[in-house]
Amino acid sequence: MVARLCRPAIVLVCATLALAAPAAAQTGRVGGTVKDEAGQAIKGATITAENANAAPSSFTATTDEKGRFAIIGLRSGAWSFMAQAPGFQADGFRMDVRTVGAPNPPIEFKLKKASAPPAGALGNVAPKDLQQDLLAADALYNAQQWDQAIAAYRAILARTPALSVINLQIAAAYRNKRDYDAAIVAYGDLLKSDPNNEKARIGIGMTNLEKGDLAAAEAALMEAAQGQNPTREVFYNLGEVKFAKGDTDEAARWYEKAAALDPTWGKPLLKLALVQLNKGDKAATITALERVITSDPASPEATQAKAVIDQLRK
Repeated sequence: MVARLCRPAIVLVCATLALAAPAAAQTGRVGGTVKDEAGQAIKGATITAENANAAPSSFTATTDEKGRFAIIGLRSGAWSFMAQAPGFQADGFRMDVRTVGAPNPPIEFKLKKASAPPAGALGNVAPKDLQQDLLAADALYNAQQWDQAIAAYRAILARTPALSVINLQIAAAYRNKRDYDAAIVAYGDLLKSDPNNEKARIGIGMTNLEKGDLAAAEAALMEAAQGQNPTREVFYNLGEVKFAKGDTDEAARWYEKAAALDPTWGKPLLKLALVQLNKGDKAATITALERVITSDPASPEATQAKAVIDQLRK
């Protein structure tokens, strides 16, 4: 997709920009607690971690009797964490995970009570058993055994229907299988119980993009962008759709909106550099790449930006 938009003389540079973040040999650990507003531990809460640039790109965990959780195996980079528990409002957190140096700081979620908490949402499933089942399902997912992972996640969901967030994992497995219609159905199942779940709305948009239905992808993401508090991911992914359609000016507008929400995020800044590169403006491209480096010098995007600058200056 990038090569189609690039001029022949700069295809090599475009290819460099399109590279995924280099995989790190090390993996990191993130832990923390989930408590209610009174400071009481919430057992059986589900925590999801997502980073589209990592492989694996998502993990799940549940809290023990003391509200503690731990996720191991995360690659370096920016991860989104979401905590959910029956009877409570979900809460999210973003953190740059490190795999070397000082340990990652703990994440402390404090969930507010929902207006109408469902009774017995976990049924007879003990949090420890649920944690083990999730770990087993994640292991299948990480081994790319998509059908087995889907079956394992669905078995968990059948026993604990309130944990509808598991549909995100099911949808991700379907996307890896390139069964896009099934992925969209899974996202839709989550939206039935959580109509404002932004991850599901973004997922529908990006699945349609992978499917090649740009109109449906744009419609889904525009709906998310018009919500009460659209996040940087919504704006960034709208830029991706516009870029895929060849509308680079509109893509740049959405990338800028994403960068405005988080000036230290390298991904939209790197794409803004690519927009300038496609216009053939070498000076503007270098300026945009320097902005990437300044925003977060240690990020994978900064590494890519430095490499492209070196090529452009030869």
